Amino acid sequence: MRRERGLGELYQDPERADALIWSRRQFLLGSGLAALQSRLGAVIRFARYLPAGYLPVAIAEQSEPLNAQDGELRVLNDRPLNAETPAHLLDDPVTPASRLFVRNNGTAPVFEEPAGWQLRISGEACLNPRTFSIAELKRSFEQHTYQLQLECGGNGRAEFRPRVPGNQWTTGAVGNPSWTGVRVKDVLEAAGIAGNAIYLGYRSADKHLSGDPNKDVISRGVPMRKALEPESLIAFAMNGEDIPPVHGAPLRLVCGGWPGSVSGKWLTELLIRDRVHDGAKMTGDSYRVPCRPIAPGATVADADMCIIESMPVKSLVTFPRSGVQVGTASPFVVRGKAWAGDRSVQAVHTSIDFGETWQPARLAPPPNRLAWQQWETSISLPLDGYYEIWARATDDAGISQPMLVPGWNPKGYLNNAAHRIAVQAVS
Repeated sequence: MRRERGLGELYQDPERADALIWSRRQFLLGSGLAALQSRLGAVIRFARYLPAGYLPVAIAEQSEPLNAQDGELRVLNDRPLNAETPAHLLDDPVTPASRLFVRNNGTAPVFEEPAGWQLRISGEACLNPRTFSIAELKRSFEQHTYQLQLECGGNGRAEFRPRVPGNQWTTGAVGNPSWTGVRVKDVLEAAGIAGNAIYLGYRSADKHLSGDPNKDVISRGVPMRKALEPESLIAFAMNGEDIPPVHGAPLRLVCGGWPGSVSGKWLTELLIRDRVHDGAKMTGDSYRVPCRPIAPGATVADADMCIIESMPVKSLVTFPRSGVQVGTASPFVVRGKAWAGDRSVQAVHTSIDFGETWQPARLAPPPNRLAWQQWETSISLPLDGYYEIWARATDDAGISQPMLVPGWNPKGYLNNAAHRIAVQAVS
């Protein structure tokens, strides 16, 4: 029996869908455009600028299986728990704990009180291995508070074609809480950093899904230059309160601007290494991308994969919510967030004609280094119909987000394509 396929399913391979449903010539002449407009129930304004192989946001969102209620995180996996935040729930300048994405690799530990929790500092390049309780950390070192942006390295994975394995994050594996703790630098220096130290690794108390106590779930790290930055924290508070258990209580590492996987939760040990850390999910193709561009679907040897460090420039439209109706009588506010890994954001622009033209947004400075930045603009839509609002950020090195999905890689990392929301204008 022949099974019918919907438009959303066909667009798993968008360029092939173009060929199956309409040629580019037919599209521009109107047959393909009519099909899309019928599906959307509205005239697509600026349709002549639609990129080839592009599935409008409103249709893509309809084809996504949402398993969360309005106002909640979207659960991608429950063993281990992984959940992302819809873009419109990230409108707060400081991300509430209830709206921060959840990325787990194993089973969270169960503990009664943080008083007995200990953090060990060790490793080949540690001169004087030491162990600290949380009370000792608070008593012995100056406390600092920073807003620090965290983003999963696989945020945006769902857009890559051919599809790649892993949690199919869309845009919501990102957040910007306020973290309080002590500087990694101060604690490591108290334990003594040898001259041959090149990397910092961590170990955590979460349990492997297999139940094997001898298997680390995840044990990643950062070069010493990143570990010793003033914003790198051993955190015990989030937004002025104890870190919630799902986000790593009672102690976690926070290294903003790099893949969230380097900010280990349920922290039990820091290792000052004389080599690149080789813990779980540090080797092979984990959190690595090809050192050179490759063809989509190509196989890459482990030796040709490079560890992800600073995350790329990116932005998000957080207001209005995608799918809303807006009036044509007067301008309306559009706002969002932008970030750029270790860099800062220099500019944000928006487009209502599929990237043909762009207008600048007002961009606020970050409250501190490695925090995201807020942007806002006013937009007017000239006629009734379907529009998309695209946002694109540029960092302080002049690097801008690509308009569509960047180079394919085997694990679906580092998608920083321009964010897009759908709106319908009515008079």
